[in-house]
Amino acid sequence: MSLMSVTDVAAFLDVKEVRVERLERESLLIAKDKDAEGKPLFAREDVEKYKVLAERLGGI
Repeated sequence: MSLMSVTDVAAFLDVKEVRVERLERESLLIAKDKDAEGKPLFAREDVEKYKVLAERLGGI
């Protein structure tokens, strides 16, 4: 399982980092772990699935 930081996810989804943090707070993206600074880390597979779902629903 490959983990992505908030910065990586924001770049992948083409959104701001604040948006990624809000998605995590709202449990739309579930963090698998935390980094040394306490920021969430996400499984690449989960982020890819979220992107597909969001695009089907009309955008991120």
